Amino acid sequence: MLNYKPLTEKSGFFCILRTLMTQYIIAQTNKGVQLGITAKMANRHGLIAGATGTGKTVTLRKLAEAFSDDGVPVFLVDVKGDLSGLTVKGTLQGKIAERVEQFNLGGENYLSGYPVSFWDVFGETGIPLRTTISEMGPMLLSRLLNLNATQEGLLNLVFRVADDKGLLLIDLKDLRAMLKFVAENAKEFQVEYGNVSAASVGAVQRALLTLENEGATNLFGEPALNLEDWLQTRDGRGVINILNSEKLINSPRMYSAFLLWLMAELFERLPEVGDPEKPKFVMFFDEAHLLFDGVPSALVDKVEQVVRLIRSKGVGIYFVTQNPLDLPDTVLGQLGNRVQHALRAFTPRDQKAVKSAAETFRANPQVDVVETISTLGVGQALVSFLDEKGMPTPVEIVGIFPPKSQLTPLTNEQRTDWVKDDELYPHYRDLVDNESAYEILNDQSVQAQVQQQVQDEENSDFFSGMISSIFGTKKKSRQTVAEQMVSSVAHQVGRNLRNQVTKQILRGILGAITKK
Repeated sequence: MLNYKPLTEKSGFFCILRTLMTQYIIAQTNKGVQLGITAKMANRHGLIAGATGTGKTVTLRKLAEAFSDDGVPVFLVDVKGDLSGLTVKGTLQGKIAERVEQFNLGGENYLSGYPVSFWDVFGETGIPLRTTISEMGPMLLSRLLNLNATQEGLLNLVFRVADDKGLLLIDLKDLRAMLKFVAENAKEFQVEYGNVSAASVGAVQRALLTLENEGATNLFGEPALNLEDWLQTRDGRGVINILNSEKLINSPRMYSAFLLWLMAELFERLPEVGDPEKPKFVMFFDEAHLLFDGVPSALVDKVEQVVRLIRSKGVGIYFVTQNPLDLPDTVLGQLGNRVQHALRAFTPRDQKAVKSAAETFRANPQVDVVETISTLGVGQALVSFLDEKGMPTPVEIVGIFPPKSQLTPLTNEQRTDWVKDDELYPHYRDLVDNESAYEILNDQSVQAQVQQQVQDEENSDFFSGMISSIFGTKKKSRQTVAEQMVSSVAHQVGRNLRNQVTKQILRGILGAITKK
């Protein structure tokens, strides 16, 4: 049975959506059948694929709006900086007006703006977004630093030592301090934790320098992101959290490591809810191939596990990419809801991608998928969604509904004003440097230096006092404890033994041989 609910002209799209609350209608066939994702199956994940300029971004926006309308919070990555218009009601003109009329969506009443929170790792175009070194963990941090197996082993050792000693790893200077501490005390840790290679320590320190040059200093610190702040609604609509990634995308390792951490963090922290009537949270990852380029197989396995299990937490993940082959088969097989825009089959790899995409759809005798993928127009797509029983519906050719919000992005001034008016902004605005590994280890180092200096002075005072007492040189007005002890002993030796004692001391101290 096809997963759709036909709309009447009188009902209006928005009204029927809010009434039924069983589907997120986003498209229509050329026969007037409207299709959408079943709310109960939205946490079974999805894929939006297609070549550049075929309409992936519009589909992403349309789905984000549909989830928000149903009170579902959304997170999406804005890699081109063109999604900020979600905050503003769209205008009924041009292509939008044509599509609204074509699909009989209700005219002006169809349009709407949305509650949005803007985020930015660099804190330039949104609320500062941070995590901590400890929360990132050694596995993802090794990916971020591009470490080999030996260097990753060292990083695991450093994290273990920090945990055992109760030292918090919050920012990069904490990690630097821990690396230095472990290197300086390598012999102490060798028996319990294993060998500490000086070469590996140096390699990790150099990798940290490279990471800092890419701007990672902004990523680590406090206050760190509280995921509960993303699971919010305003006036009954889910808040759309937009991560501005125009700058972040220039550092692919940092981009991928952060998003992988985000998935893992949600999986660890959210409670089990089974298969809810609608998702608790939905995430859209644009440029999804960057999550898997050059990733070790162990990390791919971890991502596959998280994608497979996180749906029981009520979280739906939607990958947006140009080519389905960009994703590992183990991950691709978990994506039940599919929207496939046009693919161009100019090269053997493109042709393979077309065939691969065609094989993922449930067959429809009336649709030649292989031929259709290459001939779809802008805004058209092949779709297959899971029905209420979790079975994929037969593939259909559809036209994607236009967004309700403004297509053009906000101006810099408008965006800045919106960010500063956000109730979350005051909490995350300023970086707070709390006491952590760096401060504690630095204090210990200073105390050790002071103690060593005191010891050196006491030793110096001891020998000075001894020589002064023996040779009868003028004493200082204030004697140290060591000097007082030496003076007392020296007077007891007696005058008649002074020359002999002096010779023995001089032999020991100066190494001279005194003749009788």
